[in-house]
Amino acid sequence: MNSEMVFFWTAVAFYGLSAFSYIFGLISMKEKLFSAGLILSFLGLAGNVTAVAFRWIKGGVLPFSDISESITSGVLIAIAIFLIVQASSKRLRAIGALVMPVAFVLIGWAGTLMKEVSGQIAPSLQSYWLWFHIVGASTGFGAVLVAAGTGLVFLLKERYKTGIYEKLPDPDSLDNLNYRFVAGGFIMFGLMLISGALWSNQVHGKYWNWDPVESWSLVCWLIYGMFLHLRITMGWRGRSLAWYSMVAVLVMITSYWGIPFVVQNFHTGFRIEH
Repeated sequence: MNSEMVFFWTAVAFYGLSAFSYIFGLISMKEKLFSAGLILSFLGLAGNVTAVAFRWIKGGVLPFSDISESITSGVLIAIAIFLIVQASSKRLRAIGALVMPVAFVLIGWAGTLMKEVSGQIAPSLQSYWLWFHIVGASTGFGAVLVAAGTGLVFLLKERYKTGIYEKLPDPDSLDNLNYRFVAGGFIMFGLMLISGALWSNQVHGKYWNWDPVESWSLVCWLIYGMFLHLRITMGWRGRSLAWYSMVAVLVMITSYWGIPFVVQNFHTGFRIEH
């Protein structure tokens, strides 16, 4: 096993241990497990970053040229955002009970799809718009994943009042955080769509091709736009939007990585020349 894969599977292991720490921290109401989960998630991120760096150096191409690399890089950005949130407030540790299991499942799946680096990059990828596209997609994913985590914590806070739940932020604060992270994700998804359209125009000569992933990404963006509409215009708050954010992130994950896995299209194999 080469150095890249050692660091990659080390990251998977730490993410998995972190996920269990957060989950059992909630079940057993032991805050020390949250602290353990935080340390393990940081170690997992270190392994994740190192594995991506090795792959980039070895192949000499961008580390998100196929589905496995896209997932790995997306998880990396999402965990980085999660850790920034954790550093900002100890009272938000419990969101790891949703964030880390999702990260663990995704990066573990990426490991089963990983291929050897070819060292070549298709002409269709040789565009600066790719950077805006990937940064928008990955940052947006991290934001809405954290939003889903705050949604879960909101629902738990409403139901339980004792133990570690007393230390969680009040429901109104969690509701506002959920809204802010969804708003951030919505903006970044907009950047993803705009840069993707400009990139597509460079490659295909037209801004929109009705590629299945393009279409589902638009649907995903509209779903989060509806979240903002329901909150700002219709006055929705609390439990309904908490559930909404948790379901919406599943739709987002499916649109990003599920669709290109089962439907042959431009996003299925990013190295394909067009």
